[in-house]
Amino acid sequence: MLQSDPRSIIYIEDDQEMIDLVAMILSRRGYEVKGIQGGRAGLSAIIEEKPDLILLDLMMPDVDGWDIFQQIRSREDTSAIPVIIITAKAQAIDKVLGLHIAKANDYICKPFRPQELLDSIDKVLKPGQAA
Repeated sequence: MLQSDPRSIIYIEDDQEMIDLVAMILSRRGYEVKGIQGGRAGLSAIIEEKPDLILLDLMMPDVDGWDIFQQIRSREDTSAIPVIIITAKAQAIDKVLGLHIAKANDYICKPFRPQELLDSIDKVLKPGQAA
């Protein structure tokens, strides 16, 4: 169940159609979603806005998503914000790296079902876990 104030989510992704699709799915569930094309612009928005959750693509033309992830985790003001990786990197080693080595909160492979994304977000954003 969502809080009275919508939870804020920043989605960093280079594909505008993917941003639009995810934003539509999540806004119907009551989340406030800001989609940002490109890693550098996304990192700036995260630092400025401190969202409740970050959805992060790994393969972007301007910067590697892992670099963005490391910058998020290395900053005191953003390190506690949960991050769900959403990527086409679907090999088992990529998922192990994301979940167990980098310590992302979840790892979703494209293509995914809308319910898979919603379940992941519900799991990560437990009541009272706002950043």
